[in-house]
Amino acid sequence: MNVFDILGPVMIGPSSSHTAGAARIGLVTRALLGKKPVKAHIFLHGSFAKTYKGHGTDKALVAGILGMQTDDERIRFSLDVAEKEGLEIQIETGELEDAHPNTAEITLTAADGEKVSLRGSSIGGGNILITRVNGMEVSLTGQNPALIVLHKDAPGTIAAVTELMAEYGVNICNFHLARETKGGLAVMTIESDTHFGPELNERINQLENIYSSTMLERV
Repeated sequence: MNVFDILGPVMIGPSSSHTAGAARIGLVTRALLGKKPVKAHIFLHGSFAKTYKGHGTDKALVAGILGMQTDDERIRFSLDVAEKEGLEIQIETGELEDAHPNTAEITLTAADGEKVSLRGSSIGGGNILITRVNGMEVSLTGQNPALIVLHKDAPGTIAAVTELMAEYGVNICNFHLARETKGGLAVMTIESDTHFGPELNERINQLENIYSSTMLERV
């Protein structure tokens, strides 16, 4: 356990779980889209659904989607900022199976129609866990530089990616693999405790059986 786990991040209150964690979930979704969103659909589950207005969870999620950090004083006014920037927001509440009480599902749409969807949970102290990206199971904390690699489930694909990371001196601290079917679409989520640049991501995108590799900076 580190100081961050005990005290939480520098943030705008009132709650590290309902505001700081929510803002970080929004930030990860924005980073995965990689461009300015024009539409945001937010589905809230559990405690998020019941208390989001009182705790400002909606404002925090939208703030993250707009690119604001957890200590940004504009979080309180993020809904107004979103309106000024032309971001269309839709919020729904309901229940999800096997989900943490503080869970949000976010779908962002860019002006060119590109979309990204994400399920993330705020698990305490401002920490988060991303469990789904575009419907695929993942495992990301946002605390480390990461790669999300969509690929064909084929022999040697994982080895090709990890060998290339080793060539760049990248040390893997968390790895998760999910696949739809044998030989079908699969996704690797790889977190590193060392920083790496875009060149590595570009080279991974050129490997055989890779559909896309997205680099995610620490948030």
